[in-house]
Amino acid sequence: MSHIQLTYHIIFSPWQRECVIDEAHERELYMFIYNFATNRGVKVWRIGGMPDHIHILCDVPAKTAIADFVRLLKCESSKFMTANRNFPLWKKWAEGYACVSVESSRRDIRISYIKNQKEHHRHKSFAEEYDDFLTEYGFDVES
Repeated sequence: MSHIQLTYHIIFSPWQRECVIDEAHERELYMFIYNFATNRGVKVWRIGGMPDHIHILCDVPAKTAIADFVRLLKCESSKFMTANRNFPLWKKWAEGYACVSVESSRRDIRISYIKNQKEHHRHKSFAEEYDDFLTEYGFDVES
């Protein structure tokens, strides 16, 4: 019997990091993402964000390539937002995304971080947060 747990912290943003996710309707989008993920066997720990980006903490089944999951998630959520009148400024998702693995012992820290996005961004822009995130995980911020 195999025992595999792959927890990922995924971050992505709308095209040109525009503020197009209306806070009054963000829960609709989060529910769509939650349902999309769980219907594919993904355990969602937390979804949160701001008008210009989204964080998702989730366990993706080992049989599912993370790149395929994110590609499909972005594609289907973009269709959802395009068809939903509550996102009138929506264009599309930015091409890239960030994704790192998270140890189970640090899951609660990541959940709290995502849960407190509104407070966190009173002091830090998404660009600063994203650069800090990439640096923390050893990515080259310049590329």
